[in-house]
Amino acid sequence: MPSRTDQWLQNHRAALTASLQEILCIPSIKGEPAPGAPFGKDVKRALDAALSLAGSLGLATKNLEGYIGYAECGQGKEQLGILAHLDVVGTGAGWVYPPFSATVAEGKLFGRGAMDDKGPAVAALYALAAVQASGLPFTRRVRILLGCDEESGWGCMRHYAQVERMPDLAFSPDADYPLVSGEKHLCQLRFRGAFDSNITIQSGDTINIVPDFAVAEVPLDAALAAPLCAPYQAACTPLPSGCRIAIKGASAHASTPELGENALQKLLELLCKLPLTGKDAEMLAALHGLFARDLHGESLGQSCEDASGRLTQNVAILSWGKQGIAELALDYRLPISKDLETLKEAVAGSLAPLGLTLFAQDCKPGYYVEPTSELVRTLLGVYRARTGDFSPPLTIGGGTYARCIPNAVAFGCERPGEPNNIHQANEYIALDALFEDACMMADAIAALACEG
Repeated sequence: MPSRTDQWLQNHRAALTASLQEILCIPSIKGEPAPGAPFGKDVKRALDAALSLAGSLGLATKNLEGYIGYAECGQGKEQLGILAHLDVVGTGAGWVYPPFSATVAEGKLFGRGAMDDKGPAVAALYALAAVQASGLPFTRRVRILLGCDEESGWGCMRHYAQVERMPDLAFSPDADYPLVSGEKHLCQLRFRGAFDSNITIQSGDTINIVPDFAVAEVPLDAALAAPLCAPYQAACTPLPSGCRIAIKGASAHASTPELGENALQKLLELLCKLPLTGKDAEMLAALHGLFARDLHGESLGQSCEDASGRLTQNVAILSWGKQGIAELALDYRLPISKDLETLKEAVAGSLAPLGLTLFAQDCKPGYYVEPTSELVRTLLGVYRARTGDFSPPLTIGGGTYARCIPNAVAFGCERPGEPNNIHQANEYIALDALFEDACMMADAIAALACEG
């Protein structure tokens, strides 16, 4: 017999899908700050819509100056947090359905943010409403945090920490089942350097995405460059003063670069084969020598691995103009045993001889929660009871809000063995999975914050 929360969710299944569609149609990519909208008007629209939904479900809500919002219910001295986010990365190319159309096809709901992380966020709101409607007595307050800057800089969580007390324990539905008990260190570095150049290169716009397109303009005749471009399937177009070279790759999340193909690294390799001269040729050779087509920092001498996984490298953004390199952005995910400062110093030291200096960084320590903790034992028990899958906890390279709280893990919503389309074209969530995620989170809330 279905549980009370399962039955409530089944009765609201169509509403769950419709609610997610409404929020998926909002292009909540970080934009220019505005009053009450520190991350842009579209992100604010998504937060307003989510809080309105939460209110309609009978949950108490609060908007914290547009940085972040929350929905809550329950009682008790301790607080269980569920950490989700509403902002999304850019769309890129290659979509079958418009990325903000929230199209349903073949049992799937397509849209940027469907899995990362609007689908899980909306499922969490319905899960909490289901537990409240079930009448189970609460022993802890439950608060769903709805972040607005997870994909860019985590300014939402910094603001929250300044104005609210962090939850006593928490989980983030922004990674994998069965459970993520540890995340690698995160190190994002941005370099620049001024020099006179005769070429331009542009690739990437988000540091945690493998770039799927790269373009260069070089002072070479297209007839000369085209044969060298052919093996890379790069388009070579004549220009009045040279040619334009465009090359495609495949996007992926920076924590799993092996699932994509880095167009920027391909372009650097190609450009090194062209008869360019002077400072441009020297810089291209040096950059290709440092990064090659590596996924793990091999050419930099930084490849390493431990039980938490192997170091990953994403050469994410290059903005190169006539005055030099305005930005070279790199994303590293480090095994727990690797020191963040050591990695940062090694990368900066390798780029310094090229005249490139570090001008911005975002380094976040990883975490590990013991399998004997209440949080891990309970969530694993919930997952195993519902699925029959007794797989052990994971450690990952992705970064979730679980890093912000000492007693937090990531719980769902990607399933073992299923395709990962986060940060890629045609992102989707299966409608059955959306419903099951809501049921799973309702079980988790009941197990961690209710009696009976």
